[in-house]
Amino acid sequence: MTPMQLAESLFQRLREQSLDPPGVTRASFGEGENMAHALATETATTLGLEVRTDVAGNLYLSWPGRDRTLPRVITGSHMDTVHHGGNYDGAAGVVMGLAAVRALQSEGFTPQRDLTVMAIRAEEMVWFPTHYCGSRMAFGLLPADEYDSLRRNDTGRTLAEHMREAGFDPEALKAGARPLDPADVHAFVEMHIEQGPILEERGIPVGIVSGIRGNLRYRHCRVVGNYDHAGAVPRAYRHDAVLAGVELIHELDRYWDQRQAAGDDFVATVGEFYTDAAMHGVTKVPGELHFTLDIRSLDDKLLVDTDAWLCREAARIGKARGVEMDLGTHTHAEPALMNRRLRETLEAVAAREGIPALTMASGAGHDCATFTWQGVDTAMLFVRNQHGSHNPHEAMEMADFEAGLKVMVGLLRQIAGSE
Repeated sequence: MTPMQLAESLFQRLREQSLDPPGVTRASFGEGENMAHALATETATTLGLEVRTDVAGNLYLSWPGRDRTLPRVITGSHMDTVHHGGNYDGAAGVVMGLAAVRALQSEGFTPQRDLTVMAIRAEEMVWFPTHYCGSRMAFGLLPADEYDSLRRNDTGRTLAEHMREAGFDPEALKAGARPLDPADVHAFVEMHIEQGPILEERGIPVGIVSGIRGNLRYRHCRVVGNYDHAGAVPRAYRHDAVLAGVELIHELDRYWDQRQAAGDDFVATVGEFYTDAAMHGVTKVPGELHFTLDIRSLDDKLLVDTDAWLCREAARIGKARGVEMDLGTHTHAEPALMNRRLRETLEAVAAREGIPALTMASGAGHDCATFTWQGVDTAMLFVRNQHGSHNPHEAMEMADFEAGLKVMVGLLRQIAGSE
C-alpha cells in the first residue's frame, strides 16, 4: 500500500465508523475517539511500529531508531471532533504521521532516533471545558482537581469517570504521574488543516506556521445603566447600557485598524453581545448589557498593552455615559512561537519540492502549544482546507494532503535521521 493509499483508506474508515449526519462525531473519551485510536493502532501494527498507551489514554506509535538513547521525534495531533464536525480536523495530523512513516520505510530510510506518531486525547474543548486536555495530561500539567470537576457536556459525567471507563488511570495523574518528559523529545511536529480561509483565498496548498496566537478572553463583560422609558427620557438624562457597549466595540475596531496599519499581528472578536430578554423591550432604554471579548496576537506585549487600553477605554466611556462598565475577570494565554530552525527547514523543503507555501500565524489553538511551553522544539504545518472547520463541510483535497506529506517527509527525514 502506498502512503497515499494508506491515508485515503484511513480517512474513509474514520468517516464511515464515526458518521453522525450531517458530519462525524468523535467525542473525547467516547466511542468515536476510541475507535479512531484503534484504527491508528491497527495501521501502526501493519507498519511494524511499537504501540504504547499512557495512563491518560494518549497513543504512541513508535518506529525504533538506531540509537534509542536519543530523544525522539514526535509527530501527530488529536482524533476527537466537535459535534457533527468534519473528518479532517485533528485526525489528518495522525494520518499524515503514519503515511510519512510508510513513505520513509518505502525509500529504505532508518531513523537515527525513535520516530513516534502520537494520537493525543481530548483536544476539542466542546467536550471537557479545558484547553489542550490530552497533551497537558501527557506532561502532568492538568490540575488534579479538574479530573473530578470537569464534566463532559453531553453526559454530565466527569473526566475521571470517562477515563476509567476507557481503561485509563486518572488517579495516577492526580498523584503526579508525568507520562511524557520534555527532555525525551527532540522535536514535535503537528500537521493540521488550516481552519481559516487564507490558503484557499490565496491559492496556496501548504502553510508553515510561525506561531500560535496568544489570547485575552473576557467572558463576563457587563454594562449597567438605567432602564427608562424610550420616549419620555431625553438623551442627556439617559444611562444607556447598549450604546456604551457599542461605543467600546467601535473603539476596539478603530484600535484594530491602528494595529493593522502598524503591521502588528492582532485580531479581535465580540462573540456574545446581549441584553436581558426578560427585562429589555422595544419601548425601554436598555439598562444592562452583557458581552464577551476574544483578543489574539503573536505579540504578548501587545496583549498586555491591549488589556490596559481596554480598561482605560471602559472607564472613560462609563464616566461619559453615566454607566458602570466592568470587563470582569479574564484569562491570558501566552503565544506559542514555533522553532525558527524547524520552520526554516520546512520552508526549504517546500521550495526544493516546488510546493508553494505561505508562512503564517495560527489563530486557533493546537496541542503543539503545550509542547512549546514545555521547551520542546516545535513546528506546525497547515494544509489547505475548503469551508473552514468544526463543521461537516471540511473538504481538504487529497492533492493538497500529498503536497503537505512531501514537506513533512522531508522534515522528518532530516530531524529523525541525524543526531
